[in-house]
Amino acid sequence: MLRNKEFRQFAILFSLIAVAAVLLGFAVNTAAGILAIASAAAFGAVFFAFTKARYRSIAQIADQIDLVLHNADHLYIGESDEGELSILQSEITKMTLRIREQNDALKKEKEHLADSLADIAHQLRTPLTSVNLILSLLENNPDEEERKALIRETKGLFVQMDWLLTSLLKLSRLDAGIVVFQRGQIDINALISAAVHPLLIPMELHGIALQTDVPKGIVIQGDFGWLSEAIQNILKNCMESAGDNGKIEIVCEDNLLFTGIAVRDNGAGFEKEDLPNLFHRFYRGKNAGATGYGVGLALCKMIITRQGGTITAKNHPQGGAIFAIRFPK
Repeated sequence: MLRNKEFRQFAILFSLIAVAAVLLGFAVNTAAGILAIASAAAFGAVFFAFTKARYRSIAQIADQIDLVLHNADHLYIGESDEGELSILQSEITKMTLRIREQNDALKKEKEHLADSLADIAHQLRTPLTSVNLILSLLENNPDEEERKALIRETKGLFVQMDWLLTSLLKLSRLDAGIVVFQRGQIDINALISAAVHPLLIPMELHGIALQTDVPKGIVIQGDFGWLSEAIQNILKNCMESAGDNGKIEIVCEDNLLFTGIAVRDNGAGFEKEDLPNLFHRFYRGKNAGATGYGVGLALCKMIITRQGGTITAKNHPQGGAIFAIRFPK
């Protein structure tokens, strides 16, 4: 306590007042002087005891804060009686809990980043290994037709890697929060047309029939470019599931609560254990033969949810899978 400048000043001032009171008391009579001494001693003792207790509480709080600064796993600041010290303890407790939450979030983010980098390296290693193998085959293959086929396969692998890197870049921009979505009126028919247009030729080549039921005049609020990309990713997933000579159906629903877009295919549907993880990044399903990189649906969900919508996926009772997008009104 004596290290505290204010306490030393108070002690000096109290001593001067006490001495003056005692001298004045003895000047009146002996009993008054003795009473002044007793009063000064009692007041000083009580004040010293209370001050020491407060300093002990402050020292405990300081020790707890020091534990926080050194990343202690357990933190507890006991409650005190009502008063300024109790308010201080309460605010420090809130601060330490907030720091702990932020620290835990940073740790999880660091772990997630490490896992993501490992997944990205793994996803890129597979096509790169294939490219290296094809290049070695090209070097020693004299057959012109086989060389052309290998070159076409190499081009396909480079297209896949380009798509993967582009999608990962978009995911990282969304994670970082640097994407600014435009808010404008979007005609659902125009949105579906924009999403379907790049896939019409692949659908025709694979004999996939597309059926749409989208009433005219339905609009939603959002970013046209990003939403069309999200729906396009869903369509790609449905095309893969439907396979050759499959069928995809797009239905739009508009009511007082929401505007919904449902995309359904007639494929094999999802495995039961895959349903909870469909939109998780880099999840490719339990099926060992699953293709893709597990990026498209994760990107799709981020785009839709960041614009106030929801997306779910399930197996349709009549077979196949169905994706349901809803934008609340």
